Amino acid sequence: MMERGIRMIRDKKGYRRVVASPMPEKIVEEEAVKQLVRAGAVVIAAGGGGIPVVRRNGLLAGVEAVVDKDLTGSLLADEVGAETFLILTDVEKAALFYGKENQRDIEEMTVSEAEGYIKEGHFGKGSMEPKVLAAVRFVRAGGRTAVITSLDKAVTAVEGGVGRRVTAYSSPLNIK
Repeated sequence: MMERGIRMIRDKKGYRRVVASPMPEKIVEEEAVKQLVRAGAVVIAAGGGGIPVVRRNGLLAGVEAVVDKDLTGSLLADEVGAETFLILTDVEKAALFYGKENQRDIEEMTVSEAEGYIKEGHFGKGSMEPKVLAAVRFVRAGGRTAVITSLDKAVTAVEGGVGRRVTAYSSPLNIK
């Protein structure tokens, strides 16, 4: 595969192909999503991050890349004017020192606190870190609150009961 320019790496699950992972910049279907929301539809979008495309000569063309689902969701939430961005995961709360004896669950954190925890390496690169980055991006773009929590706690989290919140400065970034 290497001779054909395809890069592979080995991880815990076996081998996987390595491709670029650019920061999402625009949701192509933004207007369609807005219309569906205005019509009262429950919209499930940006799963898997969507299909990465670029404009070439005025046309969309696919590229060999992956786009992070959480960062794409953050962008979509911002583009449709959401006040709250909810990220569902398999844990109720983000944590410092995750999986260690001194693990400390995070109830609420500001954008600056979240950025500090990221710099200190508290969140897994392919798991919680992109979720916290997406929450920070959403709040920095003007969203009120981002919440990270598990599916079974989603309603309670949005109502302010559980999860991690991320908010701007003195407000919480509810990362649940």
